[in-house]
Amino acid sequence: MSELTLLLIRIAYLAVLWIFVLSAISVIRSDMFGARVPETARTPEPRGREPKQKKPARRRGAPTHVLVTEGSNAGERAELADAPILIGRGSDAAIRLDDDYVSTRHARIAAAGDQWFVEDLGSTNGTYIGTVRITQPTTITLGTQVRIGKTILELRK
Repeated sequence: MSELTLLLIRIAYLAVLWIFVLSAISVIRSDMFGARVPETARTPEPRGREPKQKKPARRRGAPTHVLVTEGSNAGERAELADAPILIGRGSDAAIRLDDDYVSTRHARIAAAGDQWFVEDLGSTNGTYIGTVRITQPTTITLGTQVRIGKTILELRK
């Protein structure tokens, strides 16, 4: 092989090596400090007096909160009035789970009308209802067990 070919192979090898190193550092940083939230996703600060919006009337017997029933964070809860509820290891999560099998932004619980849905946000280890892994937003009701990593959550009154 010519000198030029060897030089180009060495440069390509170093470029691939540096891309790998930088991507590994990026993953470690996001695991330690959480994912960055884009400026457009942040809520603006209130200016002056804005009219209060009416909250939708809750049905009797409707769930009011999400409760961690099993796992290292048992007893932690989030009010459904603050929906959508983000679940994960990140600092922006409403329910922050200390579990090695949970992604930074793992799942979200949101409402559509009178129904509540759980949605996996592209996590590595998946979100389960019972023993079934979900791949799209799925309806959940009172007492339905949602498993994220080693943690089990339920909708409660």
